Amino acid sequence: DRLKDFGVQTSLSVGSAHTIIGLVGDTSNVDIDMLSALDIVESVQRVQEPFKKANRRFHEEDTIIEIADGIKIGGGHFQMMAGPCSVESEEQIIEIAKAVQKAGATILRGGAFKPRTSPYAFQGLGVEGLRLLQAAKKETGMPIVTEIMDASHLPFFEDADVDIIQVGARNMQNFELLKKLSKIDRPILLKRGL
Repeated sequence: DRLKDFGVQTSLSVGSAHTIIGLVGDTSNVDIDMLSALDIVESVQRVQEPFKKANRRFHEEDTIIEIADGIKIGGGHFQMMAGPCSVESEEQIIEIAKAVQKAGATILRGGAFKPRTSPYAFQGLGVEGLRLLQAAKKETGMPIVTEIMDASHLPFFEDADVDIIQVGARNMQNFELLKKLSKIDRPILLKRGL
């Protein structure tokens, strides 16, 4: 009954030493760790393709994301994102936004929060950098993308109307941040390292 709460059907196979419960249907919502923690469960194994929500076997059509009027990503829609590594001043970000737009970019990127190896290096303007990106967006009409460092910053990103939230390679294992971002209705750009 507990397994049926996940929206799957069960197939029971009773043997002399073991009982196997097979799950039929979309098992992407099934919490394997929770099942494994039950004292009556010896092991949990997936027997089909993982990542059903992102797997091409289950979703053959391209995902197309509309960022703004006429600006789409995916399904053959190509967009150029360009801008400075870090936002340093209003004059700088607006000047660069106009230049990259003139050069063909359709989305403005810039770092408001900057992950650095050294704590003494410039780490961005933070919330002020988001405000400056918003000013550049207002000036040029270009959607903006910038990197989030911590889940506690999410309200600032929403207030600044950031169109695409970037997660950098350093935060790809920050599961608390990723779980929070998975619940919002905004495109997430995952930047992975090589």
